[in-house]
Amino acid sequence: MLDAGRTETLLEVNNIEVIYNHVILVLKGVSLSVPQGGITALLGGNGAGKTTTLKAISNLLHSERGEVTKGSIVYRGERVQDLDPAALVKKGVIQVMEGRHCFEHLTIEENLMTGAFTRRDGKGAVAADLEMVYEYFPRLKERRKSQAGYTSGGEQQMCAIGRALMSRPETILLDEPSMGLAPQLVEQIFQIVKAVNEGEGVSFLLAEQNTNVALRYAHYGYILENGRVVMDGPAADLRENPDVKEFYLGVSDEGRKSFRDVRSYRRRKRWLA
Repeated sequence: MLDAGRTETLLEVNNIEVIYNHVILVLKGVSLSVPQGGITALLGGNGAGKTTTLKAISNLLHSERGEVTKGSIVYRGERVQDLDPAALVKKGVIQVMEGRHCFEHLTIEENLMTGAFTRRDGKGAVAADLEMVYEYFPRLKERRKSQAGYTSGGEQQMCAIGRALMSRPETILLDEPSMGLAPQLVEQIFQIVKAVNEGEGVSFLLAEQNTNVALRYAHYGYILENGRVVMDGPAADLRENPDVKEFYLGVSDEGRKSFRDVRSYRRRKRWLA
């Protein structure tokens, strides 16, 4: 298990505020950190602000008329919120977007090779990393000549993560990896994320609605509600927290509750009291 107290902090998000179209306040003082070699989960329901947080870090907000108006984003001690996304990739930070966004007309292998576009370390190193990706994703090797648009959702998610790995990242921002996938595939994707984390030392900040699976694979978690961090802690502690179990896992001391009962947290929010 990662000891966050003894590892270097790679990414620090300090009290950021994000506004869209100059008027819509989406994030309200969000702070979090990602340690080197860790898997950090950003949890919460739809609209909580998870994707906006990742886009703030990767500097993709401007295309959607959003901006960080307060706070700072620091990577390895350097403020990075004013860098363009390509410069951040060169520093080792890359985002895998929600919805996968593969190039449908290209083959799986051509998609993977686009991830190495910014590299200047030679064809041999790129070829070695392609084989590394195929070791983690043997299904992609089987489908390497297939047009990406004709592959399954799970294969496209694997392709998107593999493409990110081809850039030789230090940190991957992974947005909703479970979206639209069958439970068995979700488990497989998270197992691969864990293997890449342990085998290659890649740090992950993953935004995920599936709290149950995310907390089984993450080392640390932050829970967002309405653009604010309402709870954080080691993943093992969050899994046992009664509020998290009731409001996000659907389990209470009385057993599993219905979705309608679980949604009563909107009236209670014990952690904000």
